[in-house]
Amino acid sequence: MTRPRQLADAPTLTATVPRQLVHRAAVAETLLTGWRRTGADRFAVSVQWPRAHGLHVSPDWSAYDPLLVVETVRQAGTLIAHAEYEVPLDHQFVLQEFQVDTVAAQLDVGPLPAEPEITLVFTDVRHRGRRLAGARYTAHVLRDGARVASADVAFTSVGPSVYRRLRGGRSPETVTALPVPPGLPPAAVDRVLPTDVVLAATGDPDRRRLRVDTAHPVFFDHPLDHVPGMLLLEAARQAARLRRPDGQVPVAYHALFHRYAELDEPIWIDIKGGHGTDVQVVGTQGESTFFECLVGTAVR
Repeated sequence: MTRPRQLADAPTLTATVPRQLVHRAAVAETLLTGWRRTGADRFAVSVQWPRAHGLHVSPDWSAYDPLLVVETVRQAGTLIAHAEYEVPLDHQFVLQEFQVDTVAAQLDVGPLPAEPEITLVFTDVRHRGRRLAGARYTAHVLRDGARVASADVAFTSVGPSVYRRLRGGRSPETVTALPVPPGLPPAAVDRVLPTDVVLAATGDPDRRRLRVDTAHPVFFDHPLDHVPGMLLLEAARQAARLRRPDGQVPVAYHALFHRYAELDEPIWIDIKGGHGTDVQVVGTQGESTFFECLVGTAVR
C-alpha cells in the first residue's frame, strides 16, 4: 500500500513522532523520533529514551527497565501500522501476544539519552477489505550496534463500530473503576512510590489483587474502558520480584492476552512456579483467565 504523502518525510532524531500515531496523550511519553521503510514489510524506527523516568528508569538513574523496551516496541508497531499500513487513527489495536527478551547489560543509563534503533519486520499481515485486520511483527532493538532486545508481537485492528460491539457498550464515560485497595510495601516490589505499586495483599502469598488506579499518569495516559496491557505486564514484573527477591530481576516476558480485563470487577494475580529462574503469572477475573505471562529473571 502507498503510505500517506504527509508522512513520507518524517523527521529523524529531531523531534518525537506525532503522539497520536503511538496512542499517547502526553508528548513526554512518546519515545519514537522517526521511521523509514527499508524493504517489503521491513522498517527502521529511531528511538530516544530519557535518562530519568518516573516508572521505567531505576530510582538511582542507573538502568532502564525492560518494560521500557516493551513500551517502545509497542509504540513502534502502532506507528508503523498507522503510518505505513494506513490504519485509521480511530481504530483500536487488540494485543494478543507479546514476547520480549532483553540484555540487561545493554540497559544502563549513560551520560546522554540513549538512542536505540529498532528493525521491525511485519509478517502474517491480514486485511479485511482494504484495511489491515491484524499482523505479527518481530523487533530487534540495537544500541550503538549492540543487541538490546528481541521481540515478537501479534495484534488485531478493529474499527469503531466493531470495537463498540466487542465492548458491549462499555466506554470510559460509562465504566467506573473499583476503589483502589492499599498496596504492598513499595520496596517489596522494587518500587519507591506507593502510587506505582500495582499489587495488593490478599492473605495468600501466591495471590495478589491488582490495584487499578485510573489516575496513574503512565498506565492511564488517557481514559480507557479496560485495564491496559502495560499495567498487566507491570503486575507480572512486581509478582516476579515477590517470588525472586534474591537479586534476580525480570529480563524477559512472554505474555498472552485472552480477553479484556474490566475496570469494575476485581482482578486477581496468581503467582505460580516456573522452570528454573522463570515465574509464571496468571490474571483472572470472575471465572476466566484473561492474561498469562512467563517472566524470565536473571542477576543484573
